[in-house]
Amino acid sequence: MLRATRRRRRLSMTALIDVIFLLLLFFMLSSTFSRFAEVELVAAGTSGAPSDTPPLFVQLGPDAITVNGTTQSLDTLVLPDGSERIIVSLKPDVTAQRLTDLLVALRRFDGLSVTVLGSG
Repeated sequence: MLRATRRRRRLSMTALIDVIFLLLLFFMLSSTFSRFAEVELVAAGTSGAPSDTPPLFVQLGPDAITVNGTTQSLDTLVLPDGSERIIVSLKPDVTAQRLTDLLVALRRFDGLSVTVLGSG
């Protein structure tokens, strides 16, 4: 009986490198790189002079926003004229994204001082 001996060939790395390059190219072109908006946060402190206008009380829930007891939408948020200070209270189950959305919506009003009450 004759035994056929086969000689093993070395594996070519060229095909493997080509596949890795194509996968890298695919993932680089299919992913999106977006710039995230920044929300400025300031540590709580005392304000310079007390204001004559009382602060607005905003209660933020997972589904609704109430401004001084009036339910409003985040998209059509309306504040009374002369509003300078806002106190935001968070209901349970409010996400950080929901709070960020409110802070971004409040950014369009000039001269507001926003205080967010933390939960204990």
